Formats: sequence, C-alpha cells, structure tokens
Amino acid sequence: MNLWNRGLGTVPEEVWDRTGLRVLILAGNGLTGLSPRIAGLRRLHTLDLGHNALTAVPEEIGGLTGLTRFLYLHDNRLTALPRSLTRLTALRYLNAGENPLTALPPDLGVMTGLVELRAQHGALTTLPESAGELRNLRELWLRGNRITELPGTLGALAELRELDLRGNRLTGLPDGMAGLPLLRRLDLRANPLRRLPDWLAGLPSLEKLDLRWTGVGEDGPVVRELARRGCAVLL
Repeated sequence: MNLWNRGLGTVPEEVWDRTGLRVLILAGNGLTGLSPRIAGLRRLHTLDLGHNALTAVPEEIGGLTGLTRFLYLHDNRLTALPRSLTRLTALRYLNAGENPLTALPPDLGVMTGLVELRAQHGALTTLPESAGELRNLRELWLRGNRITELPGTLGALAELRELDLRGNRLTGLPDGMAGLPLLRRLDLRANPLRRLPDWLAGLPSLEKLDLRWTGVGEDGPVVRELARRGCAVLL
C-alpha cells in the first residue's frame, strides 16, 4: 500500500485492518505517532515511515518479524529507537538517519541480518560494542554525528565494504579496527584527526580514503604507502 505524501496527519484505522499487507509506505504524511495496532501487520517485509514528525516508534514494531527487507525511519524527530527493534533479526536495511538519536540500542549486534545501516546526521557520540557482531553488514553510514570514538569491535565486520564517518569528532581510529578485509571506501572527511594508524596501509581491499579537511598531510608513511599501491587518497 502506497500512501506516500498524502498529508494524512494520522494513519487511517482501515490501514491496520489490512493484515495481509507486504509493503506499507507512509512517508511524508506529517505523522506524530503510530497506533500499537501496527503489530497486526505481521506479513510486512517493507515499512517506510520516513519524512514524518515521529518522536517515538511503538515497541510493538518488534513483533513485525516478517520485516526482512527495508525499514525507513529517517527524517523524523526520534531521540531513541525502541528496544524491541532488535527483535528484527532478519531485517536487511535500516535507515534511521536524520533523527536526533543520541544512541543506538546496546544489543544492536543481534540484528545479524543487516546488510546496510544508516544513522547519519544525528547526535551519536559512539556506537555500542555489539555493533561488531553485525557479521553481514556491508555498508555503515554515520556521517554528521558527534562521534568521538569507535569501538574496536568494528574490526570483526568481515563483510564491511563502505564506512562513512564524515563530519564527526574523531581524533583517531582504534587498533581493533585493523581487521577489515573487504573495506573498499573509508570517508574520514572533516574529522580532527591527529594521526593515521599504521594498519590503514595494510587494509588489502581499500580503494578510496578521503582525508579532506582533517589536517592529515600527504607526507606521512601511511598515505604514501596507500598511494603507492593505487588507493585513491584525497587530501
């Protein structure tokens, strides 16, 4: 069911009666809340709640265990995600960006189905240690937050290809992140980095490293080694 940008204000009750729905798009409707009746839509595999004015998502969303493809929560007013969200262990794509989120669920790592996680332009200062358990994660988008440090457990993300950390407050990267065999693109733009760890030069799949507006110079050994082997280093 596609109700995109209808100016609804509230979700019509008859929507919750459509228990056979597989896709529900409610983006752009000025929604400020959702009925707990959403729990009845157990066949949904895709739910789009983006571009609304939600300040909370009901805990009942955790009962939508058929939600395996896409969940869009971006561009709302969420300061936290419901703890029950982590019950969606088969979900592949989660976009919670453009919300004033101060933290992600501490047990985020149980969402092992995630292939792409977006939490950009929020108020995060770090990630939970359990993020390193997202064994299928390929893309992690965290630009525009307030992240000052990252957990070393991210080094266990063996499938990670894209890591966007632009516009945070990082002064360095933990040595625990050294084991990222498939990482191709790393965006560190606009972070107050003091130095680059030596292990960056050893990432076997790195194709692009963006260091613009970080203060890192082009004469360091890590930059020289990456450039020598063909990695595009932008300074």
